[in-house]
Amino acid sequence: MGKQYSDGDLIVRQGDVGDCMFVIQHGRVEVIAEHDGEEIRLRELGKNDFFGEMAIFEDEVRTATVRALGDARVLTIDKKNFLSGIH
Repeated sequence: MGKQYSDGDLIVRQGDVGDCMFVIQHGRVEVIAEHDGEEIRLRELGKNDFFGEMAIFEDEVRTATVRALGDARVLTIDKKNFLSGIH
C-alpha cells in the first residue's frame, strides 16, 4: 500500500489543484515554497506525518511543493474516500 518515491521525486507541486491528502508511511519529505523564484524550505516531515489535508476540504491550489528526501513511501487518501469514512 502507498506509492514509493525516490530521492528528489516531487509528490505535490505548488500551484497544482489537489483533491487528496497524503500520509508518510516510511522515509522523509521536505515541504518547500517558491517565492520570487527562490525555494524556501518550510519543514521536514517523517513517518506518520501527513500533508495536503486542506485539499480535502477546499478546492484551492497547493501552497507548497513536497519532495522526497531519500526513499519514501506515501499513502494517498482522496477526498471521496476520506469523506465517506467519516460519515
